Amino acid sequence: MSLSDPLTFATDSGALDRAAHLRGEAETLLGRSEARLVPFWREKALIDVSEERPTIGWQGSELACEAREAPVFLGLWRGAPCFAADLSFLDEEAARLGFAPEAKFIDLRSVAAELTPAEAAILATAKALLGWHASHPFCARCGASSVPEDGGWRRRCSACRALHFPRTDPVVIMLVTRGDEVLLARQSVWPEGLYSLIAGFMEPGETIEEAVRRETREETGIEVGRVRFVASQPWPFPASLMLGCEAEALSRELTIDAEIEDALWASRGAVAEALAGRHPRFAAPRRDAIAAWLLQAWVEGELGRW
Repeated sequence: MSLSDPLTFATDSGALDRAAHLRGEAETLLGRSEARLVPFWREKALIDVSEERPTIGWQGSELACEAREAPVFLGLWRGAPCFAADLSFLDEEAARLGFAPEAKFIDLRSVAAELTPAEAAILATAKALLGWHASHPFCARCGASSVPEDGGWRRRCSACRALHFPRTDPVVIMLVTRGDEVLLARQSVWPEGLYSLIAGFMEPGETIEEAVRRETREETGIEVGRVRFVASQPWPFPASLMLGCEAEALSRELTIDAEIEDALWASRGAVAEALAGRHPRFAAPRRDAIAAWLLQAWVEGELGRW
């Protein structure tokens, strides 16, 4: 893994044409014979596990009649209109009715790294968009119910007619280094032994660099100097955009904030062991996360050259 390797959920290949100009025609596109639809149930995507490598469990568009709201239009993939529908209101047995035994509802985090980059990116878009609809059924201005429009890419209030659009929350995540050491931290709710990079939501009025410095100082007491943006990753859990940065630590003494359980400085060799699953004290982040991608690039000498 290096900076040239693709990030899970992020693809620059243009595999999915979002076709924004066709969103107003979503209902017509859904009626095409080649239209395909991926169902979700309680935030899990339908995955076909019949082959060696899992794939999206695409269904025909006739499944749209099972959903309470119109399916969301994802775009065009391989020339076919693609949609996603939420079946969460059904119990699991009813939601799976009619699907092949090899099609299962699976948490995207547990399977994303095994999908092709294009399929992972498609499901990330679908999950984030369906999650937004599920959590925003009412108007933020007047409280009345809202209805989806434009292929699911906006909602309109049924009373005051206000328009609402899908949101993405920017999160800075930073590889803070000092010489041959990197700053790692863990939260108490994480699996035992798991350490990752410092991360936090950006606040209104902040630049990326300011957010990196503030979050690092608040959580660990470490002062940060230079900051460089490296790469970004959509993270649909529920709807974040991870802004991966590298940062230069100006101090070393740790002051642990109540927001985290522990923090430590780890050597390049220790991180390499953790990424390989062999470190006796701590485990590295999951391999589909940008944190692991940044750490691997640092281990290989591609980052941290201040």
